[in-house]
Amino acid sequence: MDSSDFLSFLSTRSSVRDFSDEPLTEEQIASILRCAGTAPSAGNRESWDVIIVTDEGLREDLSDAAFQQEHVMAAPVILVVCANYVRSMSQYGERGILYAIEDASIAATYMMLAAHAGGMHSCWTGAFDEEGVSEILGLPPHIRPLVLLAVGKGTLPPVRTGRMPITDHVHENIW
Repeated sequence: MDSSDFLSFLSTRSSVRDFSDEPLTEEQIASILRCAGTAPSAGNRESWDVIIVTDEGLREDLSDAAFQQEHVMAAPVILVVCANYVRSMSQYGERGILYAIEDASIAATYMMLAAHAGGMHSCWTGAFDEEGVSEILGLPPHIRPLVLLAVGKGTLPPVRTGRMPITDHVHENIW
């Protein structure tokens, strides 16, 4: 794959909020997770964990915790990607908190792109009640949920969202 093919691949991914009832196979989920396992991480600590949520009742509870965002309930799988502070703080102290958040964000991005490469659709959901999600899933205190990644077979939005020109993001040498 050359850089043009890669850019085309990235450009065809978009957030999907309308999902079919079609479940994902164990192999599809495993493939997404294998890709996440290749993600770079600070000090190779891999300071992230994921909870695979397929249970309808739990998806409904997560949807409620996500301020009634319907796609969280509609997707057949929710990958709850979490930062695991203990793994990174054991090597980096307080700075490890930031590294765990970065590690989990990178892993979630790899999951989202792996879903796209596998012909699935996803929606990164960051708006949710963190304490509510932690309680629903029984997360220990050193685990912070960062992303509810809705994954399934979806319907692409009729219009792709516009993007800022890249030049609006770039600064050379200094701000």
